[in-house]
Amino acid sequence: MLGHRFSEFKPTQQSGKSKFDELFNVFQQLLLMTSGDVSQAMAWMSQLDRQYNLTNDQYGIGDFFEDLKRKGYITEENEEGKVVMTPKSERSIRRSALEEIFGKLKRSKAGGNHHTPYTGTGDELSSDVRDFQFGDTLEQISMTESIKNAQINHGIGDFFLLEKDLEVVEKEQKTNTSTVLMIDVSHSMILYGEDRITPAKKVALAMAELIKTKYPKDTLDIIVFGNDAWQIQLKDLPYLEVGPYHTNTVAGLELAMDLLRRRKTKNKQIFMITDGKPTCLKEGLRYYKNSFGLDRKIVSKTLTLAAQCRRLEIPITTFMIASDPYLKQFVQEFTRVNNGRAYYSNLQGLGGFVLEDFQRNRRKNLK
Repeated sequence: MLGHRFSEFKPTQQSGKSKFDELFNVFQQLLLMTSGDVSQAMAWMSQLDRQYNLTNDQYGIGDFFEDLKRKGYITEENEEGKVVMTPKSERSIRRSALEEIFGKLKRSKAGGNHHTPYTGTGDELSSDVRDFQFGDTLEQISMTESIKNAQINHGIGDFFLLEKDLEVVEKEQKTNTSTVLMIDVSHSMILYGEDRITPAKKVALAMAELIKTKYPKDTLDIIVFGNDAWQIQLKDLPYLEVGPYHTNTVAGLELAMDLLRRRKTKNKQIFMITDGKPTCLKEGLRYYKNSFGLDRKIVSKTLTLAAQCRRLEIPITTFMIASDPYLKQFVQEFTRVNNGRAYYSNLQGLGGFVLEDFQRNRRKNLK
């Protein structure tokens, strides 16, 4: 079982990488799979070492464990004396997830804003070129195009540059975006021998790191939903576990809308990662549950919230990790009511879909 799960990220020899770095890549994956349980991750490392010969006679798992402590990724300095991750390790996992999920994303020098379809005052140059106008700054001038114009207009024998020769690169307006990511933590996320929660956590970690590094003016709130819904902090993500829960999508949407209501940004969006149908509502102190097919009462309330989000111009993108025809039909109706988007994604394609819609929705509500 473990060997099958591990085969997807089996390490290969990479030039320039130390043995510690090779093992550390595997270790970070295992930390997510064990919900941050360092001892369990190390036990799996030893098992995988026997199966795949990860170490050699010069560097063993014991050396790796000591290096983890020496480099500050794990510590035993706590009240229980238990080996736990450090904040440094948590940051490293976020960076690793960003590289794995969004590694092909083109790096930008801009600090933290999203493009819009409109040009004007901004802080990043676009690909559009126009004639120089009063008020344009020197750094906007396209020297290549301007010099070429001067040569065409005046010849190259006696070079001179006039204002009419100047061309500038447009700057793009910016907007920031508030995103809520909803993660299903119901029991079905680990049913049938398939680990669906680990990819969901990786996507959340990658999005958080992307926003922190590329779009620092944006906000990301993370919600998990089972019988109830509650907000978690970024530092809690690696430790997130599935529970013996039903799926209360209504509670998740209500909390997401409440969080976005407090945000003053115009662009708002919800991403929902789930693999099952809504099966639960909370009525006062009582839970109304029905796992046998789509319950009309639960579905009606869920669709009502989808419509409310549409009126508030909050698109919901649903990532459905399931292929049952009747579930697809429900998601299609949910998407139609919200005017959002839906993907029926396998686990490997999840990150690409999330990034695609994150970029699409960032400008959707701009007037």
